[in-house]
Amino acid sequence: LSLALSPSALTSPLLSPRRYRGLTLVLTFLCYTSYHLSRKPISIVKSQLHPNCSALGPNPRNDSNSSTWCSWAPFDRDNYKELFGALDNAFLVAYAIGMFISGIFGERLPLRYYLSGGMVLSGLFTALFGLGYFWDIHVLWYFIVMQVCNGLVQTTGWPSVVACVGNWFGKGKRGLIMGIWNSHTSVGNILGSLIAGAWVSSAWGLSFVVPGIIIAVMGIICFFFLVEYPEDVGCSPPLHHVMTTNEKDPEAVTSNEGPLSISGQSSMDRSDSPKEPAEEPEAISFLGALRIPGVVEFSLCLLFAKLVSYTFLYWLPLYIVNVAHFGAKEAGDLSTLFDVGGILGGIFAGLISDYTGGRATTCCVMLVVAAPMLFLYNHVGQNGIGTSIAMLIVCGALVNGPYALITTAVSADLGTHESLKGNAKALSTVTAIIDGTGSIGAALGPLLAGLISPTGWNNVFYMLIAADVLACLLLTRVVVKEVRGWCGYMARKRGYVRT
Repeated sequence: LSLALSPSALTSPLLSPRRYRGLTLVLTFLCYTSYHLSRKPISIVKSQLHPNCSALGPNPRNDSNSSTWCSWAPFDRDNYKELFGALDNAFLVAYAIGMFISGIFGERLPLRYYLSGGMVLSGLFTALFGLGYFWDIHVLWYFIVMQVCNGLVQTTGWPSVVACVGNWFGKGKRGLIMGIWNSHTSVGNILGSLIAGAWVSSAWGLSFVVPGIIIAVMGIICFFFLVEYPEDVGCSPPLHHVMTTNEKDPEAVTSNEGPLSISGQSSMDRSDSPKEPAEEPEAISFLGALRIPGVVEFSLCLLFAKLVSYTFLYWLPLYIVNVAHFGAKEAGDLSTLFDVGGILGGIFAGLISDYTGGRATTCCVMLVVAAPMLFLYNHVGQNGIGTSIAMLIVCGALVNGPYALITTAVSADLGTHESLKGNAKALSTVTAIIDGTGSIGAALGPLLAGLISPTGWNNVFYMLIAADVLACLLLTRVVVKEVRGWCGYMARKRGYVRT
């Protein structure tokens, strides 16, 4: 308890640095799992707010002959898809706007307070949305307001957890570590689907109340146990936080976690040696973060990659209900396979990018393959349950792999770029810019799906394929730079030197 309330009061670590890193990974994993767990119920409940009433038998209400007698007003109208799109965008637009501001606050406030406070408030607004069922609320503005408030407070999550992980880990195997860690997104979606599906047909309000309680409880746990910086408990920071020289000689240090520095002194010895007091680095400005090489390209790529991912997140269960004619619970359970593929895709993308050193190239290849797979899923993915399962997993891996890689390893790499000269305060702002730009796509995707779906689901998938292609094209310059680097490396290995 004393560790949580005043970690800076400790002058020596109570645990080994490795165990503190493990604790940080587990806590931040559970925190962001609960964030996505609370976002998922809306996609499951949609099919219950406007179900096929004729399939339930005769109308028990003698005062109405409407074919939508079992729907929840105001979603019982013919424009219910547009209303669902409005709900999605109320959350996502607020999230996108708030994300650009959130990183700035995250650098200037204690991350532990900022993260735990946001989680408690998110739990409150998620539960209030579900209480609309028990309070018999049928006005659209109530649900819109709850979504806007929830979208704003949920922006506290991503910059905070990425900054915490970046504070504890160097760049050595960051792609693989953060690829595994980033499975919290898919794990949260899966748990959110299963929890929401348990009550969707009986009392859909509990599909929101229970996840709201879970994220609030996790916020309290985070407040008591999260350690923000290694220095707070007497541990040495990762190398990218202390390296302020040799930025112009990237080969001087062969590994960010290697045992020797340029002077031959071990990193542990160096951290234990006397240091002159250094000035606290100032938080980077918004424009300063944009000038970091690669931030603009990866941000715009994530805009289109996240457009595809969030369209699946919010519309896949309804698509399965309409096309495969499954029930609401069965469609929700089947949609979790897309997130299972997302877990595999994030780990695979991180592993490959660590081995090759090509973050952009890994993303580009997966995006290129994802486009035809989306086409195939729409046309043959419903020909059998086995085919549907396999296609959903493959599409989830290819769609969410680049999304996971950019939001974790790439964001952390750029937030600790050599041009920053060890200023760790930039990590939260860079993360917020990249994910905030991606959140614009996350808002556009469900909106476009709601507008296009009445013309046919084929057109929705054509829109998703076009977005994947654009995401790939936006990385062209960075991919070319990586390929040239590989060619130069191979030439040096063969003994060819350019003069």
